[in-house]
Amino acid sequence: MRTRLLILASAVAMLGWGTVLPYQYAYAASTRGWGSLVAAAASSLFSVGALVAAPIGGRLADRLSPVLVAVASKVVAAAGAVSLVWADGPTAFLTGMFVFGLGITAAGPAQSVLVLRWVGGKDRRRVFAWQFTGQALGMAVGAFAAGYVVDLDSHDGMWPAFVTAAGGFLLSGALLVLAGLPRWGRQPGTHDDPTLVPDGTGSVGPRAALRAVWSIPALRWTALVTVTLALGFYAQFESGLPAYALTVLHVEETTIGLAAAVNCVVIIALQMLVVRLTARRSGAALLMGVGAIWTLSWLVLAAASMAPELAAVLFVTTFGIFAVGETMYAPVLNPLTASLAPSGLVGTTLGMFTALQTGFSAVGPLVAGVILGAGLGSLFIGVHVAISLLAVFAAWRLRAVLKTPAAAPRPVETAQLVA
Repeated sequence: MRTRLLILASAVAMLGWGTVLPYQYAYAASTRGWGSLVAAAASSLFSVGALVAAPIGGRLADRLSPVLVAVASKVVAAAGAVSLVWADGPTAFLTGMFVFGLGITAAGPAQSVLVLRWVGGKDRRRVFAWQFTGQALGMAVGAFAAGYVVDLDSHDGMWPAFVTAAGGFLLSGALLVLAGLPRWGRQPGTHDDPTLVPDGTGSVGPRAALRAVWSIPALRWTALVTVTLALGFYAQFESGLPAYALTVLHVEETTIGLAAAVNCVVIIALQMLVVRLTARRSGAALLMGVGAIWTLSWLVLAAASMAPELAAVLFVTTFGIFAVGETMYAPVLNPLTASLAPSGLVGTTLGMFTALQTGFSAVGPLVAGVILGAGLGSLFIGVHVAISLLAVFAAWRLRAVLKTPAAAPRPVETAQLVA
């Protein structure tokens, strides 16, 4: 029961975030008349807040109750969202977005630790998959519903979205409190998982913890996989790919919305099927597959630029192909990373890797702006094909490292991660 509540909490939180995400840029730039610089800065500050919060949230999850850390983070996110209702100037709006980013991201590592504590090793991929599916569904429903209540012609037109976002995070926190009650009893992996029982390592200083994490070769390769896969798609999802569609492919704005919807639908439709089909595959091999799928997606996008009459169809298809890779990426990366983390530093490790992903993803819009602004659409595609191929290589090296007995994932994961 507590696992279902955790999945529901993730979905509700993303439903709230989905009401804000698609409209924040236009609201700041046009509705409030603050200009594109402030709108872009709001997205950047959100990412900066996320970058700061991820390692802090992960480390606190090692030292305190992960439920407490996750709930407190969601309260911070709610406060950031509701503050945007009264933001009557750029400074207040930017501050609110920064706090919003802090709260959303700090909860992530703590929730991952909860999955690892509450779910036995053989079921972890499935639960992470359900969690990711719930987040995708919540984001899609939130964005769709907000389209009927948001009025970008009015200065007050976004307050329903901001209030809904705040309410979503508060409700998500309440569900986590309910899930953490002792009434649900002891779950597999709650106390007898040796990778999650503090052994004193969690009390070391931040620098010592960082050295402990990066001293593990498999984690270094996992970090490269994390960075390259983030750059290969997620960094361009919100800005680079839409900009390429508008400036190079010259498709209609509605095509971009359709592509995002197809991405969510494919994830929801295929997620659990993919988990069943890949249950006996190693995590590193699946990440190699994700990199290959990313590469294929960019090649299809390149074909769209050479066939203008099919550009819209191929662009939407690209988002569907990306989604297939996401169904393998989401259930695998966090459990694999946690299985390689030093004892007592699982949350810290997950926080560091979330910060890596967030930090490099924040670079994506800047790279896209520079390259596409110079009219170099082919270079934009070429760079991302190269990044995706690098991800395949990094995952292949990770698989080779994991075959050595000393680097193999801990017993709680080996049932799922067959090298």
